[in-house]
Amino acid sequence: LRWYDEIHGLKFVALRYFNAAGATGKFGEDHRIETHLIPNVLKVALGQKPQVEIYGTDYETPDGTCIRDYIHILDLSRAHILALGAKESAFYNLGTGGGASVREVIDICREVTGRKIPVVEKPRRPGDPPRLIAASEKIKRELGWTPQFENLRAIIESAWRWHQKFPEGYGD
Repeated sequence: LRWYDEIHGLKFVALRYFNAAGATGKFGEDHRIETHLIPNVLKVALGQKPQVEIYGTDYETPDGTCIRDYIHILDLSRAHILALGAKESAFYNLGTGGGASVREVIDICREVTGRKIPVVEKPRRPGDPPRLIAASEKIKRELGWTPQFENLRAIIESAWRWHQKFPEGYGD
């Protein structure tokens, strides 16, 4: 992209999402094969899956599980709108700059749903890094973006409301 900008003057903005999560009243995660942690945990809370899998409990993190930066979909949409006004080509990371471990996500889901969520510990998946946390200072500085949903509990609460409203997803 940079090369194309240099050669042809075509400006671009590339937004690098970290872990998109959460929902609005109308929009939530509905994947045919769900791979994301929060929806999978909520499916267990809804009784649609027997347990959630934790892949790796021996990482060099406080509780041994991977840490990820979760960002609400409304914060992502605001970043897209701001990116439309960018004057120069740029790459931006989008996240809160904080992280939560797999076990922390599951614990918050238990608190939010009031349900038991059984877990099964499995070996690490190849290539999973211990931590992935966004450095979003550049987009904050250049475009004035700041996440409004920095609290993971609020993100999970929004996802839980959506999953309760649409337990089978959108349908086909």
